[in-house]
Amino acid sequence: MEFGIQFFPTNGPQQQPASEFWANALKCVDLCDELGYTSVRTVEHYFGRYGGYSPSPVAFLSAAAMRTQKARLVTGAVLPAFSHPLKLASELMFLDAVSNGRLEAGFARAFLPIEFERFGVSLDESRARFEEAMTIIGKVLTQENVSHQGKFWSFPETTVLPRPTQQPRPPFWIAAVQTESSFEAAGRAGYGIMAIPVAGAVLRKLIGIYRDAWKKAGHSGNGRVMVAFHMYCSPSMDDAMTTAGPEITAYLKTFADAARAWTTGTKSKDYPGYDKIVEHLDSATVESQIANNSAWIGTPQSIAKQIKDYSDACGGFDIASMQVNYGGMNQEKARGSMRLFSRDVMPQFR
Repeated sequence: MEFGIQFFPTNGPQQQPASEFWANALKCVDLCDELGYTSVRTVEHYFGRYGGYSPSPVAFLSAAAMRTQKARLVTGAVLPAFSHPLKLASELMFLDAVSNGRLEAGFARAFLPIEFERFGVSLDESRARFEEAMTIIGKVLTQENVSHQGKFWSFPETTVLPRPTQQPRPPFWIAAVQTESSFEAAGRAGYGIMAIPVAGAVLRKLIGIYRDAWKKAGHSGNGRVMVAFHMYCSPSMDDAMTTAGPEITAYLKTFADAARAWTTGTKSKDYPGYDKIVEHLDSATVESQIANNSAWIGTPQSIAKQIKDYSDACGGFDIASMQVNYGGMNQEKARGSMRLFSRDVMPQFR
């Protein structure tokens, strides 16, 4: 199993300046090669506290590329619905070039109603836009002089520059939550899957669908599965709960508030059941997150058990992408957690 770090800001100017958040993030990135963290990842969101400090994963990961030599740079994930596919493909290839071929390109449909509203994009076009964008991006990265006539985008023969540093192109990942068709489509296309830690039995089924589709499509291997977690590792459980507990609580509230439009009248055929996500977040607690293994908070011994139990329950995954400095966490403690996790937990899973 590989372990990477990710950054998902949930702050606004009243809590912490963006300059301070990203400066602290880069200090964590500085530890990656030394401590054996194999990837750095960040998200694309807009406007609100839930991810709004991160409108451009490519910009941050370009800076991260200058602070590491080995770590892969993961867009987790960019949102094609809000960008022209030619522009997005060009920016991703810039990151692949400046990182000397370390890009892992992750894509998502987006799900926050406010983002669709502000950008003037219909929620009911989400899936169709995503599928057309992925078709375009896949073609322009592997072919030159590509033309396209589609529902949302059209252009004459065009060659995207820079060309991919990795050949034939960087690995692709798709972010998915609980929709079986998304896991099946990612496996069929030969893409990695970015998942969240839902109940182990649920994720086992979804990963099984993904891997079955992967094999049926004739791809070699077993696919690649990345799962996202909060992590704080401390010598003391009391310190772990005191330090990380309030930040997890704040994260859950920020997430629920960002998605609350799904419970106040927003509907879309492309997002069935999204009101249930908000209901789940409203009832979640730090203790429930730890109990269901979606937050790895504790001592090295307790976290190692969480990892093993969850991996066994869901059928195994390849990469844990961990939030390590979320909310207003003390930055010395965040980096100390990274060091302790690297020393006492990672070796048990190599």
